Amino acid sequence: MRQRIVLLPGDGIGVEIVAATRTVLDALAASHGLDFEFEERLIGGAAIDAMGDPLPEESLDACRGADAILLGAVGGPKWDDPKAKVRPEQGLLRIRKALGLYANLR
Repeated sequence: MRQRIVLLPGDGIGVEIVAATRTVLDALAASHGLDFEFEERLIGGAAIDAMGDPLPEESLDACRGADAILLGAVGGPKWDDPKAKVRPEQGLLRIRKALGLYANLR
């Protein structure tokens, strides 16, 4: 059975972490006959830069339909302005609220 995984690399080291984790998941799928379908979406500062929103509706919709979500990291010095009205961490807070989540597994 195909498992749909949404990848949210986010910002900074998150991009590298999600890429490395996908490599591991690809190897796991190949060695154990698993079927993963990956869909990459935006969150955090990367989403602000590309779309002006820390959690675009397309990203949230993809997450709602996924079997799993892999989130990298959100934020960084580039977006660290306490006066900014739109901040990367707002994406994390919105996805938690929208999906009824309260904890991150690290």
